Amino acid sequence: MAETTKAQLIAAAAALLDSGGQAGVTLRAVAERVGVSHNAPYRHFDDRSALLGAVAEEDFRRLQQLFEDAGGETESGAALRQACAAVIGYARRHPARYRLLFSDPGLPPDPGLREAAFACFLTLSRLVARCQTDGVLPEADTVGLSGLVYAAVHGAIDLELGGRASGAKGLGDIDATVALLFDLLRG
Repeated sequence: MAETTKAQLIAAAAALLDSGGQAGVTLRAVAERVGVSHNAPYRHFDDRSALLGAVAEEDFRRLQQLFEDAGGETESGAALRQACAAVIGYARRHPARYRLLFSDPGLPPDPGLREAAFACFLTLSRLVARCQTDGVLPEADTVGLSGLVYAAVHGAIDLELGGRASGAKGLGDIDATVALLFDLLRG
């Protein structure tokens, strides 16, 4: 099935983010990359912010799928570690898109974007709940514990992407940091 122009514009914006960061994403550059007129993006998006919001929404849905795929692991702790590894891998492969998802206050307050972001979090929260049921993580408020895991993983990623992580600070390796977090939570 042929990809719609809107989907092509979103994919082009994501590719431009990957190659040049947000500065490289203009509606004109996206149109050129897709091979449509410079006005064509305006038929689908009000402005650049709306286009970036569409990229973010799609990427939250991709992350949610990665979390769901990780949930297929038979052991709950392995499933949660795999989900964390998936978001770490995504951030390393797509740092500008990661920043768009988690650090861009300029994204539009779009209901679809909020829904995709929250659905992604809920998928992670279900993995945390499964770990709690299996005794891999402590009994606690599941949403609060999920928020703690989410914040710790994203904080470690942000430090690495920003060049502020170092072994001297105990943050030389995100994977080791996340493993330590789970070891501590297991008690």
